[in-house]
Amino acid sequence: MRIKLAALSAALAVLGAGSPAILRSAEKTKQENVVKDGSVVSLQYSLSEENGELIESNKGKGPLKYTHGSKQIVPGLEKELTGMKVGGEKRVKVKPEDAYGLVSPKAFQEVPKEQIPANGLKVGATLAAKGPHGQEIPVRVHEIKEKTVVLDLNHPMAGKTLLFEIKILDIQPSAASSSPQPDKPAAPKSAPTPQPK
Repeated sequence: MRIKLAALSAALAVLGAGSPAILRSAEKTKQENVVKDGSVVSLQYSLSEENGELIESNKGKGPLKYTHGSKQIVPGLEKELTGMKVGGEKRVKVKPEDAYGLVSPKAFQEVPKEQIPANGLKVGATLAAKGPHGQEIPVRVHEIKEKTVVLDLNHPMAGKTLLFEIKILDIQPSAASSSPQPDKPAAPKSAPTPQPK
């Protein structure tokens, strides 16, 4: 035992001035392996309404991947994930203004009844409308009048406080900050934010 301790002491003595640099290097690596802007983060999540009703979860499925700081997930959740490490778990409550926004009265639109398909003429029905760039936008039937239908164009989660249960599965440095190495695969591509159905 003494021989091993003596050998370790001798090795440290030989390193001398180099040992603090080694310690700083290890400390820097630890600091870099946290969720920060540019990190490609893989996580497991469950999303529930404030009353506890489960909206969606990826437990038992592939992880959600996103690039931190690029507005791919709701701002309130992104803010709470900053600084977390791999294996870290957190329960996050996100208010509507930090998630999908408050319900906007301007997002209700009245259209002639004949523009709505027959199977969509019921309150709560979800229809698909084309956005300005050709993308599909979900709209809900809010009210049916004699000759018109009132559509709700708010996001389905607008006005809701959301509860996330998060576990960080992996953190990769941003593609910009890591030097390219031909032997290793490129950083994983980000996935879109899950949209509740």
